Amino acid sequence: MDARNEVRDFLTSRRAQVTPDQAALPGHGGTRRVSGLRREEVAFLAGISVDYYTRLERGDAKGASDAVLDALARVRQLDKAERAHLFNLARAANATPAARAARRPAKQPVRPAMQQILDAMTTTPAYLCNRPLDILAANQLGRALYWLLFSSPFRPINHAWFIFLDPSATESTPSGTARLAIPWHCFA
Repeated sequence: MDARNEVRDFLTSRRAQVTPDQAALPGHGGTRRVSGLRREEVAFLAGISVDYYTRLERGDAKGASDAVLDALARVRQLDKAERAHLFNLARAANATPAARAARRPAKQPVRPAMQQILDAMTTTPAYLCNRPLDILAANQLGRALYWLLFSSPFRPINHAWFIFLDPSATESTPSGTARLAIPWHCFA
């Protein structure tokens, strides 16, 4: 499913979950044709135009600011996970095709000669990484010393991502305090 369809499905499904009473709107009496809030009501409560909201709900989230997304999350009474999902969908919609391709870097093959050089280094741990700090190859001691980095389930192994975002990068010490397990060097 593409980002446009995901944005549309998410926004329409969440609009149907909030009733006018939950949104503190005056009751209009009678039977409503839609379950939940109308587009006009969501736009009014979020402080945006109906046309803009309609465009967002049709999946065109390009250029949606954080303030607009915050207002939509507040009106829809989204929890933390739903709010984060909304922001992630908007980021995906705003990403250029080049940025989307950059998220999944192509595997860069390591020349056999370079792997042989790494393997020949039997007394020092070593690994090879590219500019975005994806680890491309390592020798046996490098894998042993940085076992936590190589045991991460996320691929490609990225040194910077591991240090700042991987939950396994922090581990508990016997005293109960958290310690950040950071490799102390990188060959760039």
